[in-house]
Amino acid sequence: MGAPRVLDLRAPPYGERELAAAATHVLAGGLIAHPTETVYGFGGLATDEAIAALRRLKPERAHPFLLLVPSPAAVAGLAWTSAARELASVFWPGALTLVLADPSGSFPAVVRGESAGVAVRVTSHPVTRLLMERLRRPLTSTSANLPGKPPAASAEAALVTARAAGAGEELWVLDAGPLPPSQPSTVVDCSQPVPRVVRAGATPVHRLRCVIPEIDGER
Repeated sequence: MGAPRVLDLRAPPYGERELAAAATHVLAGGLIAHPTETVYGFGGLATDEAIAALRRLKPERAHPFLLLVPSPAAVAGLAWTSAARELASVFWPGALTLVLADPSGSFPAVVRGESAGVAVRVTSHPVTRLLMERLRRPLTSTSANLPGKPPAASAEAALVTARAAGAGEELWVLDAGPLPPSQPSTVVDCSQPVPRVVRAGATPVHRLRCVIPEIDGER
């Protein structure tokens, strides 16, 4: 098995060739380590095969995988409440994750949470946003870290984690340089009539309430 491949995307203008190659790799079922507005993550397509490969990197993960999406239209089949649409219009792209109901079961069970909700976000990181524009499909995402270790804040740390987890040439690393310290994304469950803050994070809850005053949790 070969070693993970590293693509240098540390400075704009970001390489068209590298991004096109990364998109082709993902669409063929490959995995990537990619930057977000918070930390580096491991990801791939939301298919059974790609998710199985991702689970081999993080077999201990108990929570569902987040989906990064190029736009709300990419997950139009999820149940978009008026509150979810309003929050997305104001805070996306950015560090706000929305949990939406999946009434038709359009995503695998490993992506859906206990309440059958799917966590989605449009990232504001320019490299991964450009990749998402090429994929035009959701990308699973889970923090690049080993059990008990902090998430990777650089491509180097993500690469070390990937190698320690046994990754080989099936994983490519998008090196966008080190990320500034950040809280995790704020998570809001919009699968019920009244949206509820599941986790306070980088997007302040008081800003959410400027848009949706009745939002519940984290008071």
